[in-house]
Amino acid sequence: MSGKRLCRIEDIPDRQAKGFPIDGAEYDIFVYREDSTLRAFVNSCPHQGTPLDWLPDRFVSLDGEHFLCATHGALFRLEDGECVAGPCQGKRLRSVPIFLIEDWVVLP
Repeated sequence: MSGKRLCRIEDIPDRQAKGFPIDGAEYDIFVYREDSTLRAFVNSCPHQGTPLDWLPDRFVSLDGEHFLCATHGALFRLEDGECVAGPCQGKRLRSVPIFLIEDWVVLP
């Protein structure tokens, strides 16, 4: 298998996200899971570049409907990372390609 194994899919709770440091990269990433669908984004708010999570793996709002930036309260759609409320409205989180190979979440 080529690429970097991050974790098994079951290590990410359904409708939640998990953060991962990426060696040599400017920013870490996080992976969101909904059933067997995975989406990955750079863990950097487009407003000021701060990480979204204020505690490890706390990316999803309490109502479970958005990603939440802990610094300024910006809300991002789970589907595509577009900011729908807050100081960076209309901007997006940077998506990251991710694969599921034999129950492993893999970064190419």
